[in-house]
Amino acid sequence: MGKFSEIVKSDIPTLVDFYATWCGPCKMMHPILDQLKDQMGIKLRILKIDVDKNQDVAEKFKVRGVPTFVLFKNGEIIWRQSGVIELNALKTKINQSI
Repeated sequence: MGKFSEIVKSDIPTLVDFYATWCGPCKMMHPILDQLKDQMGIKLRILKIDVDKNQDVAEKFKVRGVPTFVLFKNGEIIWRQSGVIELNALKTKINQSI
């Protein structure tokens, strides 16, 4: 979990997408996250965490369902939400939080 901790401690906001390969709603989020990255550019880092391969990280952040999104800045959780969220709502939440 060392690399993960380094990334989320950055002053660049990091949106962590806790997902699973078998999760339909997670697959729906993939193009939305691509669009978000295109629109936000270097103002936001997006990190995808497969909960099946990274159970320790998912457990630490009490991820109970996928997809779950957690926004970090300087190592602090500044926003989190589970479930599918459309692009404009997601972008608004991030901009309000950072």
